[in-house]
Amino acid sequence: MSKLYKLDYESPIGVIEITGTDEAISSIMFSEQDRAVNNKQDETPIILENCYTQLDEYFKGERREFTFPIKYEGTDFQKIVWNALTSIPYGKTVAYKDIAVSIGNEKAIRAVGNANGKNKLSIVIPCHRIIGSNGKLTGYAGGVWRKEWLLQHEKTSCKGITKGYGK
Repeated sequence: MSKLYKLDYESPIGVIEITGTDEAISSIMFSEQDRAVNNKQDETPIILENCYTQLDEYFKGERREFTFPIKYEGTDFQKIVWNALTSIPYGKTVAYKDIAVSIGNEKAIRAVGNANGKNKLSIVIPCHRIIGSNGKLTGYAGGVWRKEWLLQHEKTSCKGITKGYGK
């Protein structure tokens, strides 16, 4: 088993803990820490540094897509749902039902919601872009206020972005 490393990114909406190995990022989660505690070390893998840089570009409104390797850790169904989430365009939202239909199981709305809640790759696997069929914001592991901030950030920074887009 590969050694796990951690690196914290201080975003405008709180500390994000990046976890990964030399090969891939396995977790990008909001932390309840007030400040970064896992700082860059000599042994911090370049993949974690790339993730950090790309998150910084995202929060500055300069990046729409991420190019570092990720590793899903979940059931086959969860992986199918998470893969479907990556097709939601930057700055757009869809309902849980839309994802259920897109994976060929329109009755799996609750299962999609459950899989969405187990996503450990926040922002990169854009579970914040899923809303209720009534258009309301629903649960988000990082807090609904963060979900609202992320959606507003993407909506307002949609114009003029080229870096990381279409690669």
